[in-house]
Amino acid sequence: MTTTRIPPLAWALLAALALIWGTSFLSNRAALTGTGFLTTVTFRVTGGAVLLWLWVALRRLPLPEDPRFLIRFLIMGALNNAIPFSLIVWGQQHIDSGLAAILNASTALFGVLVAAAVFPDEPLTRRRLSGVALGFAGVVLAIGPSALTGFTLTSAAQWAIIGASLTYGFAGAYAKKAITGLAPEVAAAGMLTGGVIWLAPAMLIFEGVPSFDYRAEVWAGLIWLALGCSALAYLIYYRILALAGAGNLSLVTLLIPPVAIVAGALVYHERLGPHALSGFAVLAAGLWLTNSRPKPRDGGRDAR
Repeated sequence: MTTTRIPPLAWALLAALALIWGTSFLSNRAALTGTGFLTTVTFRVTGGAVLLWLWVALRRLPLPEDPRFLIRFLIMGALNNAIPFSLIVWGQQHIDSGLAAILNASTALFGVLVAAAVFPDEPLTRRRLSGVALGFAGVVLAIGPSALTGFTLTSAAQWAIIGASLTYGFAGAYAKKAITGLAPEVAAAGMLTGGVIWLAPAMLIFEGVPSFDYRAEVWAGLIWLALGCSALAYLIYYRILALAGAGNLSLVTLLIPPVAIVAGALVYHERLGPHALSGFAVLAAGLWLTNSRPKPRDGGRDAR
């Protein structure tokens, strides 16, 4: 799945990012014990945006002068934050954290499909197509046949997570075309702010003004979602990207679900069924095949 040698620092940062994003599912569940899903997500993006703008100010990073970036941040805020975060957190009201993390790993599969449809330089080769097909077979195995044949809150929650993954795929393609020429921290702060603009009115309309009278467990979840899973995670993400490249960064997709599964088991005694674990194994194999590069043949040509 890697494209270049990963330096030791990048491995350490990959592990840290997997730990942070893997525990985001646990934090969602903790927050949901005392708040609604829209309130949870709004706290996350608002806190993350404030912290990142403070970082931008401290570093004196240049801000975009083109006013069109305001619209682009709104679009990215919807595609990369407001919609997928809301779908994931809503879904976690009805399924375990580990299963949500497994299904969310399909983000990489949708990313490949959307990129192939949009960018001529990212074709859907035979190897990638085989990996995507295998990955989606793992998704079907993970959600189980009942989600395909009947409609329940559990099946709706699983499809909501998959919908979030599809939205992430579109977000990645849009960012590659529209969010360029900016410091990564500025881009992240901008799209989180765009997410706040979408989410805050929805929260006030459907769930009202937050009470702020939460138990320690709820506050711990909300603070970690904002501080760790949003602000700190973005800083680590872009550092890994600079150190090891996008191909190596995609390894985090495989590392997040095991963290979420273990965290859910330790804290909330979640126990995933064999079909979910088997589905993740098949999905992981598909992700590896999708992102791996074959050895050159025929005088060095890439035979795909």
